[in-house]
Parts: sequence; structure tokens; C-alpha cells
Amino acid sequence: MPHLGGLEARIAGRIAPTLADLGFELVRLSVLGRETPTVQVMADRADGTLISVEDCEQISHAVGAVLDVDDPIPGAWMLEVSSAGIDRPLTRLKDWDRFSGHLVKAEVDVPIDGRRRFTGVVMGTRDGAGLIRLDDGAEAVLPLADIRKARLVLTDALIEASAALSGVKQDPAEDGEERRVPKLNAGKPGKKGSGKKALGKN
Repeated sequence: MPHLGGLEARIAGRIAPTLADLGFELVRLSVLGRETPTVQVMADRADGTLISVEDCEQISHAVGAVLDVDDPIPGAWMLEVSSAGIDRPLTRLKDWDRFSGHLVKAEVDVPIDGRRRFTGVVMGTRDGAGLIRLDDGAEAVLPLADIRKARLVLTDALIEASAALSGVKQDPAEDGEERRVPKLNAGKPGKKGSGKKALGKN
């Protein structure tokens, strides 16, 4: 997974085996904020289908237990678990292969042919890079390590493909973003006023 370093890389390394044991895969991990950091965990089922609210709850408890023991963050912290959603980020090479043929928007850290932002159709991977066919028919080669962010664009074709894969029709939020489902708000053990409580959808 690109762009993970320091604390995020340490946490990802700790929780990935636990997720794998439960049949899930880590899609993206972020640590946001300073005073009370929020650890955001985005996951999928290992078979590629979208996770449910119940899965988020299971992942929250498992990841919370790992972080309680490892204690990588001083002070209180929060944990938010979500599905990758339909218009998901493409963080791994296998994501680029899996969603070949669908529309994507991507941004790179290092300009390629003078540009940083790209929109086009995913064409799979080659030599550690994601391939995009641009509107003019040209091919953009984006090294995975240089991709700042890449996210699928919500289209009817993508919704149909995701529904077929999951076996359930997924309804995106009105703004086109798949709504996150925070399930565990965890404070550091022993911290005054800390503890764990389940949160529902906003």
C-alpha cells in the first residue's frame, strides 16, 4: 500500500494479519488529527465483496484489541472502520486489475508528461504501474508508488458490477460518496473517560 510510513505503517503491519485471519483485507489506513487521533481503517472481504455493518463491528473489536495491546498511539484515540464502498480507492495493483474497464480519477506526486491529474478508463497494470486510457486514446502509466490518490468514478456500469459481485444492490449516498460506517470509538485503556462504544450511521 503506497504512502504509508511511520505510525501508519506500524499500525497497518500489526492489524493486517488479524484482518486476514477474519477473512478481510486492509484497503487503506490513515491516522488523522493530533490531540485525539482517529485511526481510519478501510477494508474489504478477502473475496472482494463489500463488507457489511456487522463486518465493520467485528473488525472494530478485533482491531481495537490489537491496538490496545500494541498501544502505538499515546493518549486517547478513536477508531473508524468502513467499507471501501462502490466508488472505492484503488490502493493496490490487484485493485487496478480487478476494476479494469471502469472510470477512474487519479493524482500523482511526480508529474507525468507535465501533469498530475488523470481521468480515464482503468486498463489494468504493467510492471508495478496502473494503466489508464485517456479520453484522447493515449495511455497513461502511473507507478503505484507515485500515486497520491486514485478513486473509481461512480457510474451505472460500476454499480451494476458491484451489485453482481456482492449479490446485493448497493445504494450510494446522494453526493455520490459511499457513506462510511464508523463502528467503534475507542479511547486508550486506562485513560480517564475512555472506553469503547458503538456508533451508528450519522
